Formats: sequence, structure tokens, C-alpha cells
Amino acid sequence: HAQLVESGGGLVQTGASLRLSCVASGRTFWRYSMGWFRQAPGKEREFVAAINWSDINTYYAAFVKGRFTISRDNTKSTLYLQMSSLEPEDTAVYYCAASTMVRATRPLEYESWGQGTQVTVSS
Repeated sequence: HAQLVESGGGLVQTGASLRLSCVASGRTFWRYSMGWFRQAPGKEREFVAAINWSDINTYYAAFVKGRFTISRDNTKSTLYLQMSSLEPEDTAVYYCAASTMVRATRPLEYESWGQGTQVTVSS
């Protein structure tokens, strides 16, 4: 399984932007589909976005509404989530995850998880 480390979270105001990064260990990063999930206090972990190994296909949760962009750099074994127009409802711990499935949008479809990075959006 890949080891994943997220970074880039922080405290921002409504309307601000953040870019999250997730660095994967190992040489097989390019084989995995990658995803971002988030979990707010008292809520279940929910899907945010996913990207397949070839960077051709991306998938987003409906609440993203064009505000977030997922991307990857296989040469750097790094996954990104560019977030803009952030809202207080986006406050959560954001996790990156790796899957061997071609298209994975559910937590149980992912084999490896990072420790998470906190994103807090103030109103």
C-alpha cells in the first residue's frame, strides 16, 4: 500500500482559496487512482473528487460545483486539490486516498489513506 502525506490545510476566510497536496511514497504512484475525501465533526467521511491514473478522467461530488480541481503529477508522486470560493460548509479534515480501481468514489474502494489535513473556513 502507498503511504500518503497531506499538506496545505489552514484557516481561511469565506471566498478564499487553498491548494492541498498529497505526496505518495513508493514508485507505483502512477498506477493508482487517487481521491480526496473530507470529514466534518459528527459527519461521515464523504467523497470530494477523484482522478484516474492517466489524469484523463476526473470525478467530483455535486457540492463542489466547479469550485475544486483535482490534478496529479506522476513525476512527483503528488496529488493536488485546488479549492476556490471556499465556504464555511467546506470546513473539515481532508484526506487523500489511493485505489487500485479504475473509478473509485466510495471510501471502501480505497486501500491507502493519509492522516488528513484540517481546512477551516471562517464566515
